[in-house]
Amino acid sequence: MSRRSMLDDAEALRRRAAELGPWFHNIEIAPGVWTAPDHFLGDYPNVKWRRFADAIPRDLSGLSVLDIGCNGGFYAIEMKRRGAARVVGLDSDPDYLAQARFAAEAAGCDIELRQMSVYDVGALGERFDVVLFMGVLYHLRHPLLALDLIHAHAARDLLVFQSMQRGAAEIAPVRPDYDFRDAAPFDDPGWPRLHFVEHAYAHDWTNWWVPNRACAEAMLRSAGFAVAAHPEEEVYICRRVEAPRGAGPVYPAGGAAR
Repeated sequence: MSRRSMLDDAEALRRRAAELGPWFHNIEIAPGVWTAPDHFLGDYPNVKWRRFADAIPRDLSGLSVLDIGCNGGFYAIEMKRRGAARVVGLDSDPDYLAQARFAAEAAGCDIELRQMSVYDVGALGERFDVVLFMGVLYHLRHPLLALDLIHAHAARDLLVFQSMQRGAAEIAPVRPDYDFRDAAPFDDPGWPRLHFVEHAYAHDWTNWWVPNRACAEAMLRSAGFAVAAHPEEEVYICRRVEAPRGAGPVYPAGGAAR
């Protein structure tokens, strides 16, 4: 291909990426062609990916991957590049799915994309060897339900979890039980705490809940995920284990509202 043709192709990709914008995932879809070169977080999510990429097997040959909340497709593409036999990306936003489809095609990656939310994972009817649940929890009105559903229906083994965190980074020791009159632990900064956002945070009304570190880890354990590694401040590599007694998703009663 001539240099002129390469430049023309790059410009066409750049125009198409702009048409599909704005992007939250900055992806290099061709040499020198980025989807979000002016991202407010810099080269995101690659700047975060580099800090925990080694915690995920480099060879995913023969394995299936589910990327819940795939957004523009950055992580789904990375999983396919590691040889995953099958990668399925879910997102409830059709604009993000259009971006992911374009990015995957530009990268030459075969990725299945479906418009579904995390609450719909039971409809997939299958479990996956690796489940990515990155940057989704704090956008949900029912975050623990989402983790319960992933455990009950989607995860076979590995869960890669990431959430924005705010509040104290320390983790207070928590006893199995407390007396009704013992309120002091709730004032400890290291107590598991899920901060509720009534209106908006970071100019985003979909930011509903933001955990501190203790809460993120406690929620994972409560849903039946054992933390195997914590390679990056917000990222946890977990293994699916038996859920604690009393855990599990609650399903709404069927029938029309009365």
